Amino acid sequence: MINETLTSIMKARQQRKRRFVLTTSILVLLTLALCATMLMLGNTIYPVKDVIAVLLGEEVKGATFAVGTIRLPRMLAGLFAGFAFGVGGYVFQTMLRNPLANPNVIGITAGSSAAAVFCIIVLHASNTVVSIASIVGGLGTTLFIYFLAKGSSFSIGRLILIGIGIQAMLNAFISYLMLIGKTHDLPTALRWLSGSLNGVKMETLTPLMITVIVFTPLLLIFSKRLEMLELGEEMATTLGVNTNKTRILLIICAVLMIALATAVTGPIAFVAFLAGPIAKRLVGSNFSALIPAGFIGVILVLAADLIGQFAFTTRYPVGVVTGIIGAPYLIYLLIRINRKGDI
Repeated sequence: MINETLTSIMKARQQRKRRFVLTTSILVLLTLALCATMLMLGNTIYPVKDVIAVLLGEEVKGATFAVGTIRLPRMLAGLFAGFAFGVGGYVFQTMLRNPLANPNVIGITAGSSAAAVFCIIVLHASNTVVSIASIVGGLGTTLFIYFLAKGSSFSIGRLILIGIGIQAMLNAFISYLMLIGKTHDLPTALRWLSGSLNGVKMETLTPLMITVIVFTPLLLIFSKRLEMLELGEEMATTLGVNTNKTRILLIICAVLMIALATAVTGPIAFVAFLAGPIAKRLVGSNFSALIPAGFIGVILVLAADLIGQFAFTTRYPVGVVTGIIGAPYLIYLLIRINRKGDI
């Protein structure tokens, strides 16, 4: 009887493992297909052999400039920013055990946006300064919200409500800056606020790429502790997790990834919000959905950018398309949470 039970458990675990591997493999293939489409598709459609030749450093008339200078930075920005948004959103939602606890809703991206718009409208700063201000703004807002929510004992509901309040204040500040801004500064600020891959340069991608490459393995190492935090404060402490230190470490890693992604593309709406729940639904329980969430983030950004570029007569920034996709889910989630009384 015991052997049959153990066999049944092992069989179920193998099935869940196969599901995880199969789902992740499909997500990787979809990502590769979208990356290839981004490089091939444009005003001129280039064949695969020309794209590969450009990537290998060969000179191909027309394709070298279009693919190497315009489409490749755009694709890489979508790839790394989408992954950073997906992973960052998943970390926050899992750690705080609430799908609303993501950077878009609790004000982290609003902090980055407010700092960047201030630099554009008031200081007329360079792109480098705007990017640095965006990172500092995101980190500062996160720490401010966290310590306000911490109080005598940490409360997830308090953190979300404080975050929503801070976000409202920051959005009001951004609106004020837009009202007093000079006409020639407004298009830059609006393009930055809407979330766009337009005009991304290779040299601006390096900090984001290094951050994603360095922090993703670090988050994977701490993924077990992240899953324990999802069980609740008391259970995690019982299992030997230093909840305060682990939480701060995870927040720093996730916020840096999100802030650097925001500095490159602007706040692409709802990607961090949608990636985690979709990934968890696809891979099921018992396995960390950290990496699948990153790939879901990439797929959302690249697919939305392709839709924004080619599905309509007018080209739209990627953030507009993700906003249209994500807004109905946010309304559905708020109605469901309100019925449960979780906040």
